[in-house]
Amino acid sequence: MRVLILTNRVPFPPNSGYPIVVYNTIKGLLKLGVEISVFSINASKYKVDVDDIYDPIHDQINFYSYNIDTDVNIWGAFFNIFSNQSYNVSRYFDMDAAKLLSNILKEQEFDIVQFEGLFVVPYLDIVKEQSKAKLIYRAHNIEFEVWERLAAREGFRPRRKYLEFLSRRLKNYETEQINRFDQVFAISNPDRQNILRMGCLTRLDVFPVALDFQNYHADLSKISFPTLFHLGAMDWRPNREGLEWFLDEVWPDIEKLSGELRFYIAGKNMQKEFFDYDSENLIVEGEIFDAVEFMNSKAIMIVPLLFGTGMRVKIIEGMAIQKCIIATSMAAEGINYKNGKDILIADTPDEFYRAILQCITQPNKWREIGLNARKTAEKHHDINGNAERMLAIYNALTTS
Repeated sequence: MRVLILTNRVPFPPNSGYPIVVYNTIKGLLKLGVEISVFSINASKYKVDVDDIYDPIHDQINFYSYNIDTDVNIWGAFFNIFSNQSYNVSRYFDMDAAKLLSNILKEQEFDIVQFEGLFVVPYLDIVKEQSKAKLIYRAHNIEFEVWERLAAREGFRPRRKYLEFLSRRLKNYETEQINRFDQVFAISNPDRQNILRMGCLTRLDVFPVALDFQNYHADLSKISFPTLFHLGAMDWRPNREGLEWFLDEVWPDIEKLSGELRFYIAGKNMQKEFFDYDSENLIVEGEIFDAVEFMNSKAIMIVPLLFGTGMRVKIIEGMAIQKCIIATSMAAEGINYKNGKDILIADTPDEFYRAILQCITQPNKWREIGLNARKTAEKHHDINGNAERMLAIYNALTTS
């Protein structure tokens, strides 16, 4: 089985949501003997020096990449208004990248070409022209819904109108493209339902975030208690706004619970305003080298996401390390959980307060939730089970 995977960013190193999902997909399929090639858009926002990639998985695949400046350009955004294209998507298309991909497809035959996310779909016509492979689209998010929710939360009217315009363009594009594939993978059941409402008529299966649990070991001896932590990329607006809400609406009352309580905030591209919250009880660390080590040293994970789609990879990682996670229902959307058993759901300041108070005053409670969380993660998010199921679909597609 020969598979070409198209990605909108380089999946090395696997240090955030999208790269982790793609990396573990590759890793699981390699274990089953699948021959993998990867073509990555090396987007300016997440640019990786591909000459400095040192990873055993990278050494087992055929890897191609092309650098593209995907930064928002004022003039580009303005002139795009007069086109019929989605500006969010069109920024990822480059003719020279298309030529490179075309040459790869001319020189090699593939059984499957898998598009990891909406932003590589502009290359679909190139693939259809040059390959007879079966085509799979994997929706990491319902992209237009993210922008709809951004628009709904925007108070400045001109900006809100422009965000609504972007979300409509995205919705039209996603809806038009969804039935051009032989198979669609959703990342969660709620996203599956949304894709069906978009008019999806092709085969549709759910493949959630998958982890290699050999890389996630809980070490209770390292935990400092009582501690809370939040970990997430701060250049993603849902993360930023959720954390701001928590710090403004919840933290002032939580801070009074105990003079020993510490709240640690970490993540890439930490915005300057968060360092203004820094105090004796609130420590802003910014980007960290080892996310697993960071999580292992803290007790309770806080995920106050107010909007977004898809599945939160950091929650699954937290569950894998036996963390007690207190999250909004939006943050936990798509995850198979039982509130109070393997996660605590809190959607209001009062609910967060009561959940955190319970964990601080009943240490056995957060330990029990952490143990249950690990069992849930192993049941639903194992890399090997996911890969076996994915390969079975590949085989079914190529023999039908």
